[in-house]
Amino acid sequence: MCGISGIIHPEGAPVAEHQLNAMIRAMKHRGPNDEGWFSEDGVGLGFVRLSILDLSPAGHQPMFSADERYVLIFNGEVYNYIELREELKAKGHTFRSGTDSEVILAAYREWGEQMLHRFNGMWAFVIYDRRDKTVFAARDRFGVKPFFYCIDGQRILFGSDIRSITAVLGRKPTPDPETIFSFLAFNRTDQNDSTFLKEVKKLDHGHYFKMRIGPGAPAEEKKFRPQKWYNIRKELKEPFKNPEEYREMFSSAVGLRLRSDVPVGVCLSGGLDSSSIVSVLLKDYDKKDLNTFSAVYGSGRRGDESGFIDLYRGQLKNMYFAQPDEHSLLADIDDLTRAQYEPVPSTSTYAQYRVMKLAKDHVIVTLDGQGADEALAGYHYFFGFHFKNLLRNGRIGTLASEMRHYYSKHRSLYGIKSLAFFLLPAFLRSQVRVMEKGYLDTGFFHAHNNGDNLIAGELYGSPSLQDALINHFEYKLEHLLKWEDRNSMWFSLEARVPFLDYRLVERTLSLPEDMIIREGMTKHILREAMRGTLPEQIRMRRDKIGFETPEAEWFRTPVFQHYIKNLISSEPFISRGIMDVKKVQLLYNNHLERKANHSREIWKWIHLEKWYNQFID
Repeated sequence: MCGISGIIHPEGAPVAEHQLNAMIRAMKHRGPNDEGWFSEDGVGLGFVRLSILDLSPAGHQPMFSADERYVLIFNGEVYNYIELREELKAKGHTFRSGTDSEVILAAYREWGEQMLHRFNGMWAFVIYDRRDKTVFAARDRFGVKPFFYCIDGQRILFGSDIRSITAVLGRKPTPDPETIFSFLAFNRTDQNDSTFLKEVKKLDHGHYFKMRIGPGAPAEEKKFRPQKWYNIRKELKEPFKNPEEYREMFSSAVGLRLRSDVPVGVCLSGGLDSSSIVSVLLKDYDKKDLNTFSAVYGSGRRGDESGFIDLYRGQLKNMYFAQPDEHSLLADIDDLTRAQYEPVPSTSTYAQYRVMKLAKDHVIVTLDGQGADEALAGYHYFFGFHFKNLLRNGRIGTLASEMRHYYSKHRSLYGIKSLAFFLLPAFLRSQVRVMEKGYLDTGFFHAHNNGDNLIAGELYGSPSLQDALINHFEYKLEHLLKWEDRNSMWFSLEARVPFLDYRLVERTLSLPEDMIIREGMTKHILREAMRGTLPEQIRMRRDKIGFETPEAEWFRTPVFQHYIKNLISSEPFISRGIMDVKKVQLLYNNHLERKANHSREIWKWIHLEKWYNQFID
């Protein structure tokens, strides 16, 4: 796990060493153990290393192939590198290290771009072919590892961290209002290639680019044109026949992510997903010395999962706990803003930040349950898609039964309200979301509420549960992965996500709906697969919490009242033209008087303003 950055001059102009060094310095937290750079023929590559596999100097990057034709910088892990290395040895390749990086170089020599389909892992890498003067860069299937870029005149800047790009941009970056609108109206970012900065884009998950450089290269081949190498809709495989098959594949995914030369731990929320990882590690791999890291808030407080986490006491030797509160959030808010670099829509990201901060003193690698909710319909609004599909197919009796089961188990109408929302035309879905907020400036809303919004159209318009799950992988999952990457790497940790093993995903997304949602419960196949493995109280949990916080109460405390009232009445906040300040103040007063819970919106006001303060103003 590392950080990569670089500069490409398509016409072949030299890359300045001091600029590469500036890019490296800006992302040093991603790789405290080593660093290096390479510059030749208009290509400059920078690297910082967090040592995970083969801790010796043999893992130094930029790494050269045996014949020194190819140069690699690589962030991530290819978990099946051992199997690939044996296959490549049989084809005559030799290896000087125990790294997966060297396997990538040999794989590129052997299979070219097709090697991507053989990798099981997470990655963002760049390979420079010194003979043919070509640059090849690729990103993993689901976007676990980041890759940002900026086309700046006659050069292309790229990096794992936006800071590496802005460090050499040479001018002040500009906020992107479309991204800010999606953030405020839909709680979503990263559904396309945009970032919060107009100048910086991201290479989408499952994409690559290949280009030639130098004055002799044809003009067409020098163009930067990302291409999709992985299309999840075309890669779906035969669904699991039964929960036992799922259980076997899930255990394999967890075991593969134990490959490490440094200590491994688990971020344990107490929910179904992270608990499944812990229980499989205990039962299948006998990891009694496992380190777990959790956020708790005190019994009875919203977001507190200690009752479920405590079910593992006696089974685990090393359980560690963070207890965030309103005072720690205020103390950490500047550092959290630096760590994330872009605004986040919930303080659950802060809970994860504190868990990673706790973990850094004990391990270098963490496992967690990211991706399970998107693959197995973990959010309650997925019931709306399930009901929609039953309605579209005329299965009225099944629809009535499923609605009855849903209400009896959850005592909620949220899933049914979601159905009504998803049946609306796209333009109305967008307007409903904005009207719910009620505080966006009218001019800002009309300027940026365009009719082709991917969230209101593709994501919320999914015709079936399966389409909704696939669209979540396409348009929603990536922002969660970005927040996790930034939280973990801020503390020089590598975060691994077993539920995103592509072998598991491609068969899970092919499952019939009743293997995902059944009788008012989500994640049916996982619950059945974990029978006899998970504590029963966790296996049959009906609620969905994750790393939530008691943010609603935090924002009513005197210390936050003072902070928020000052912020929403400040001149910079008022002058941005994004929010109707009178409505913002009214909503906050309603929150204080407990007429409503506006904590999610309040946090977005806070964190967006902190972002402006630190990176724009």
